[in-house]
Amino acid sequence: MESLQYFLPQVWFFVLALFLFLYVMLDGFDLGVGILSITASTEERRGMLMTSLGNVWDANETWLVLMGGALFGAFPLAYGTILQALYIPVMVMIFGLIFRAVAFEFRENARTKVFWNIAFGGGSFLAALGQGFALGAILQGIAVDDAGHFIGGTWDWLSLRSLLTALTLIQGYVLIGSTYLITKTEGDLQATHYWTARISAVTTFIGAVYLTITTPIFSESARARLFDPPLVYIFALIPLLGALLIFLLLRSLYLQQEKRPFVWTLLLFLVSFIGLGLVIFPYIIPTQITIYQAAASPSSLVFMIIFIGFLIPIMLAYNIYNYIVFRGKVVSIEPE
Repeated sequence: MESLQYFLPQVWFFVLALFLFLYVMLDGFDLGVGILSITASTEERRGMLMTSLGNVWDANETWLVLMGGALFGAFPLAYGTILQALYIPVMVMIFGLIFRAVAFEFRENARTKVFWNIAFGGGSFLAALGQGFALGAILQGIAVDDAGHFIGGTWDWLSLRSLLTALTLIQGYVLIGSTYLITKTEGDLQATHYWTARISAVTTFIGAVYLTITTPIFSESARARLFDPPLVYIFALIPLLGALLIFLLLRSLYLQQEKRPFVWTLLLFLVSFIGLGLVIFPYIIPTQITIYQAAASPSSLVFMIIFIGFLIPIMLAYNIYNYIVFRGKVVSIEPE
């Protein structure tokens, strides 16, 4: 039983990380497309951007719902504390997702589309901003007592570091959204997103360098782990891989390749995510509460694994099938 108390929280930490990565990867590009829709020069172009998401965006967000439910069941203490500490960023994210979803459906049949265009683009931006502030607050740490209950203030999440983290995440979403649109569009619209991808690749890289440098400076626990062998060699490899992927991404954009920019961007997100997970582990509330302290009972964790074990392959199969069926370019059917 004692071994299960250590093994099961580690399994669920990995499962939650998987859910979060799938959400960031999949919903990240359609949030990026939503943000890019704000800058669309014509209604026809904006319609093509939204059409590229029409059959996939709702499936992407199911991973966020699943992650929230899994966090509540596997780490109930962390669920309550994190939501209390990040109440405002989470509400901003939820309102953004609501605006975005409603605008997506209503815009199609609206005579005047201006309001719904703003709601869709603004909702995408708000959702990304809320997620960025939440990530920044978690990285800088949440104030809790010995029992793991939140003892900080309402605005603890708001700081210069969390703001820069939010802006970096937004740029990352714009990057993955741009590379996705390169695969889905052609002609002038595709050329536009080669350009937005180049700009967002550079700004994302600058933000990532900032976070990589400042994390060990401001976090004592991260600093101890980052410079403690043998993990120091792994952490040293991750920035090198990130720089290599940025180079390959910019090269593929310069050569105007269609599929490779999206692949390199996904790999860049994966490498960044692995680095983030290694910095945080074994904390579920950095840098106070570990996954072992916050975990539910072993029986609950086992029951959830059995249930989730059936659900994950079904959801993955549905997502894969969805993307296979709706692969190909988006072609405008609106008049010039």
